[in-house]
Amino acid sequence: MNDKLLALRIFARVARTGSFSAAARELDLSQPSVSRIITALEADIGAALIARTTRAVSLTDAGTEYLSRIESILASLDEADHEARGSRELRGTLRVALPGSFGTREVVPLMSGFLARHPSLNVSLLMSDQRQDTLKEGVDVAIRLGNLPDSSATVRLIGRTQRVIVAAPAYLKARGLPKSPTDLEDHAAIVGPAGTHAGTWSFEKDGRSVVVRIDSRLNVSVNEAAIAAAVAGIGIATTALWGCRAELALGSLIQLLPDWRMGEVEVHGMFTPGRRPKPSARAFVEYLIVELARQARTCGESSDRE
Repeated sequence: MNDKLLALRIFARVARTGSFSAAARELDLSQPSVSRIITALEADIGAALIARTTRAVSLTDAGTEYLSRIESILASLDEADHEARGSRELRGTLRVALPGSFGTREVVPLMSGFLARHPSLNVSLLMSDQRQDTLKEGVDVAIRLGNLPDSSATVRLIGRTQRVIVAAPAYLKARGLPKSPTDLEDHAAIVGPAGTHAGTWSFEKDGRSVVVRIDSRLNVSVNEAAIAAAVAGIGIATTALWGCRAELALGSLIQLLPDWRMGEVEVHGMFTPGRRPKPSARAFVEYLIVELARQARTCGESSDRE
């Protein structure tokens, strides 16, 4: 890789991470080397790209404009390299943002197959139940659950999963088994990020819709905590089926009101706006579409996809 191209890649990572040290770690370089290369790039261009202070690194106006132009160039170079090789071999690093619980339960177990197919590719999974800033984090593709905000990003539907309500056997023994949605008004609810509206849950059966008010005894910000609370017998939780599949199989949770539907949760792959998706990002989404659909069929769950 020539010096100018390396400098462009380093600048893009410093800009997106907001840190010389973070970019150095990602690129396996020393922090002084990164700083020196950026300084040389600025001298070559004749403009300050990064404003440095003791506490933060930020882009100048010139740096912001420069970044918007070079990122499309870098993405095009990656695409050209891939096509020139004339093979399916993928290289470099793929950065994927995804929810922590979904990533841990569904995606990580599938990674061995994807990595075996692409031995020259490295993958960084950025897992958080809070939606990441894909541009700042330098994300190539984000896996999103639920409704998507309006965006100029290219989006691909990966699949759908059912929303369910669950509780522990000990809780049901103490509080009784709800026979209909309205019975839930007398129960304690656990509301997590996979919950619908915090104050109400909606159900449908045979064309009839029922909305019930729930007593939200515990609110948590991550799905794993909601499931753990349900297993501990604190109350009834709602989640996508993938979020509690293991507990249902073990019997530590029981699905309630299986004849009533709470709707579906869509899973999308969202490519970072403003640039052409990386070949590795497209390949990863295609892999998830196939593997999650296969897994859904194995578990008897419906999964529609494009």
